[in-house]
Amino acid sequence: MLLIYTFKITPRLSFVMKQIFVKILGIEIGFTTKVEDFIKHSGPKITYTKKPLQNEFFVRSNDLLFEQGIQDPETNVTLWGDVPCFFPTGERSNIPYDIFAASFYLLSRYEEYLPHVKDIHGRFSPKDSLGYQNKFLELPVVDLWAYKLQDLLIAKFPELIPKNGEYKYVSLLDITISHAYSNRNLLRGVAGFILDLSRLQFKRILERILVLLKIKKDPYDNFSLFVDWHRKYEIESIFFFQFAEYSKYDKNVSTHDQSFRSLIKHIADYSKIALGASYSSFMDIALLNRERKGLEAVINRPVTTARMRYNRVDVPDTYRNLVATEFTADYTMGYTHEIGFRAGTCTPFQFYDIPLEVEQSVKVYSFAVHDYALKKSTDLEKVHAKLKAIKEVVKGVNGTYITVFSNELLGGEEQLDWKKIYKYILSTSHV
Repeated sequence: MLLIYTFKITPRLSFVMKQIFVKILGIEIGFTTKVEDFIKHSGPKITYTKKPLQNEFFVRSNDLLFEQGIQDPETNVTLWGDVPCFFPTGERSNIPYDIFAASFYLLSRYEEYLPHVKDIHGRFSPKDSLGYQNKFLELPVVDLWAYKLQDLLIAKFPELIPKNGEYKYVSLLDITISHAYSNRNLLRGVAGFILDLSRLQFKRILERILVLLKIKKDPYDNFSLFVDWHRKYEIESIFFFQFAEYSKYDKNVSTHDQSFRSLIKHIADYSKIALGASYSSFMDIALLNRERKGLEAVINRPVTTARMRYNRVDVPDTYRNLVATEFTADYTMGYTHEIGFRAGTCTPFQFYDIPLEVEQSVKVYSFAVHDYALKKSTDLEKVHAKLKAIKEVVKGVNGTYITVFSNELLGGEEQLDWKKIYKYILSTSHV
């Protein structure tokens, strides 16, 4: 056991120490505020205070983990070797940065509580993030810091044996519109036809007619193909089905459509089913709960995992709503149009609610790649190179590599062959 001495054990300190040592590195830890207990301990130990006690492994503490509320701390980013870091500690500290405070800053999404301008969907812009502004968004810096610390601790305490986790890949599929033309009622079908006609989209009109006449398969109906690929490459997958009423931003087929319900049941035989929460339920707990219960009724099992429409996250309210509706896992943490690690990590973590100063029961799984972020490039080789770089950095810290693809994009006509890109990810995810 690694013993940590500090002058005060706060919820913030306990949260981040457990995340770094237990969840990322697999090191058992204990805490003490008593000097005599720390001195008596014969095993590995560190102090996290303003001044060292003796000649022990010492990390000079920033004030962040001992404060309450939001204070807008100074975050000047410089390099620790080849990894960006912030909150410098001074010469006497065994590491040059307070990575515990820095990790808390990123994991808690501290910067998203600070004043910022939201986009039209109420989202925090990646361009306002510390990672984007300092060019480390594509690095899981929290995990990289943890492993740098591990190397230093093992050098001082050779008897310390971490039990690091294992790299894994998880594929998320957003099913916000299961079919482009099929399974629509007459009114919506006619409205779609008129809209295509008004836009002179004759190719879509022809395709729509061929699908409705069952001459051609619906372009979004690639579910059997994806299931086959997942089985072939032994991929862990989660299908996020939207199960909501029609609205401006929610345009899936009717939840009462028997073909749609049968599709969900079929996929549930091969993959985990989760809720793709509707745009309308973002701040409506009752509606979010109805959507969850509706999906549960179809698959006859609990639904405890969710993703928000358009990756909308409003801390802390989004996670409080998920707690209130009995969700225990969220896969929304990430950016739609930027590749990288929004919370600075590729290891799942519990959401920390800063205003309440409490660790919530919802576990956050941060995705690294959203398909729309890849649309910035039309060069397939560059796309592959970017995907490989992200995967390799996650493997290097035994993290969880998560990608998000929409069956709309996978089934649509684009400059790039998105099904080919998706298959590339699946086929190389464990290599």
